[in-house]
Amino acid sequence: MRQKWLYWNTASRKWLWIVVIIGLIASIPVISDRVQTESSAKKVELVFNYRGLLDISAYQAHPQDFMNEQLTRLKDAGVTTMAVFESTLDELKKSRRLMVYSGQDLANMTKNVIPSNDNYTYVLFTNEENAQTYTPIIEQTFADREIPVLPWEYEGRSGLILQTPPENANMQPLQPDPVAVKMLRDKGFYILPRIADSVPYNQESMERLLTFFEENGVKRILFDGDAVKGYNDNAEMKSLDMFAQLLNKHHIGLAAIENLKKPQSGFETLSYKIDYNVTRLYSLSDGDANLDVDTIADRFVLATKDRNIRMIYMNASPSRNTAKAMITDPIDNLINSLGEPGHAIERMGKHGFELGQAEAFTVKDSSIQRYAKLVALIGAIAMITLMVSYFVPLLTLLVFALALVGSAGLFLLKPTLLEQGIALLVAISAPTIAMVLAVRTVNYQQQRQPDAPAGRRLAQTIFLYVRTSILSFLAVPFVIALLNSITYSLVINQFRGVSLLHFAPMALVAIYIVFYRGSGSFSIKQVKELLRTPITVVMVILALVAAVVGYYYLSRTGNSGSVTPFEMFLRVVLEDTFGVRPRFKEFMLGHPLFIVGVFAALKYRKVIFVLIIAAIGQLSMVDTFAHIHTPAVLSLIRGVMGLGLGLIFGIVAVGVWQVAEGCWKKWSPLLKS
Repeated sequence: MRQKWLYWNTASRKWLWIVVIIGLIASIPVISDRVQTESSAKKVELVFNYRGLLDISAYQAHPQDFMNEQLTRLKDAGVTTMAVFESTLDELKKSRRLMVYSGQDLANMTKNVIPSNDNYTYVLFTNEENAQTYTPIIEQTFADREIPVLPWEYEGRSGLILQTPPENANMQPLQPDPVAVKMLRDKGFYILPRIADSVPYNQESMERLLTFFEENGVKRILFDGDAVKGYNDNAEMKSLDMFAQLLNKHHIGLAAIENLKKPQSGFETLSYKIDYNVTRLYSLSDGDANLDVDTIADRFVLATKDRNIRMIYMNASPSRNTAKAMITDPIDNLINSLGEPGHAIERMGKHGFELGQAEAFTVKDSSIQRYAKLVALIGAIAMITLMVSYFVPLLTLLVFALALVGSAGLFLLKPTLLEQGIALLVAISAPTIAMVLAVRTVNYQQQRQPDAPAGRRLAQTIFLYVRTSILSFLAVPFVIALLNSITYSLVINQFRGVSLLHFAPMALVAIYIVFYRGSGSFSIKQVKELLRTPITVVMVILALVAAVVGYYYLSRTGNSGSVTPFEMFLRVVLEDTFGVRPRFKEFMLGHPLFIVGVFAALKYRKVIFVLIIAAIGQLSMVDTFAHIHTPAVLSLIRGVMGLGLGLIFGIVAVGVWQVAEGCWKKWSPLLKS
């Protein structure tokens, strides 16, 4: 009975492969929809922090002249937009719109005794025009905070008495400076407002503010702080619903900041309510604005080309330079990165981007996509089952049946968990199957013809390299189909478990080589033999080598990975030559190691263990497509280029191996003697 059950489970593999192929075909329309979505928005918006420019101008002898000059230079350099924050009394003071005094200041000015029980703030406007512009804004804002405001005059100038201490008055956010907004609009800049959730939500106030934004051509809002507007009051007021209605009414979308340590609270909910009218934004920090011009330009180009980012946000701030005995700023550095010698704008143009107000992606969602994703899901489950069949063949049919039933239940309860879980498992399964079949082929060829000539072994190696890579790539259509959602492209929703993908295929290949390579099935006897195996110096050396390679691999995984100067040089060369930079761990580690490992293992059986590390190249190709914010076409080009360069480096490594082998055969007898 057991043998019959094993026969049916083993025979089911060919039917599972047919299901996999059907799933791959079904994924084609989903892939087409994603490619069309990613190519629907090509405008890049270059944003400069106006508050930073205001801070820099405050250290100049002629602030207004400096401001006008720098705005002209930034506009000529290609900056399209100015980010304006909600104003404060302190900011209006820096802009010379008004002056702010405490009770002590007023007592000194009037030569009177300071009031014993009044700690108020005194605002004096610099001219009557400013008084007419800012008085209603200040009165309305402080009335919303239930802070009394009284008219006041000093030496014929209009002012206001704010019945709150100066420390509190300076913290109250006002609407963005209307005079500054008008001035920036007159100079040809778009406006990107930055608003915070620092005060209680007020629908009437937000209606006035968004009306003002719409009148000034605002298309997008960037939130300041760790929460979106209305988040803190949402539990009792449903303020996110109210705010979303206003955003939709005034046709205003959002900007999502890349790589925040923690997503802004409420952003995912608000994005959903405005139908994902969202654009991703890369923010260059104050400190990074002083980096090398070429480095900044590379960051801008890679952000737009590689990460679907359409807004570049530049911060700048004054700094004390003791070496030059003066206050310096990075404005020149940023301008040079956009133009000469950085050429960021020119390089972005070569990739099809143009400057303008950033637009949200137009999501392509064909009517067949829902059914195609369902078929692709079943195909992915078949691929996962196939991987299980090579380790525990008795469970093949049972795993497939349970996976289908479990997926149906999970689809009803947590569909996002289902799509992410199956996408992760299929991403692990394909490169694992590919490497397992490669190990089997090497064993068969080595036993069949252990003394095959080098030319034949090289031909077999290249054929196996191509076949293994194709099998690994089979995971890609499933990953794309299962995770085809604008929420992943905008990184509002993130694909979890990528770290597991970096190690699981290598671990499974190691298990297969150690326990399955001889008989093709697992047995306790093999475990006992392994435990009784004496440890040699060679084993220790190989373990140390594996540890070094593993450490290097870990250092290259994630955004914080370090690179050597040679790698940085090679990155620039590849980027400038091909426009795409393949992954180093593919074409310099995984793929060459696979080629030289297979070539050597076809003659020396124990070299097969090298394929455990070589699995890095196969899993990395799939991992590239797990970064959903990277355009699918770019990921494909990157993977194919990695394979091509890996083949070249691999053939070179085979040549080195042949020379080393010849030298060893010639000189080892002399060493022994």
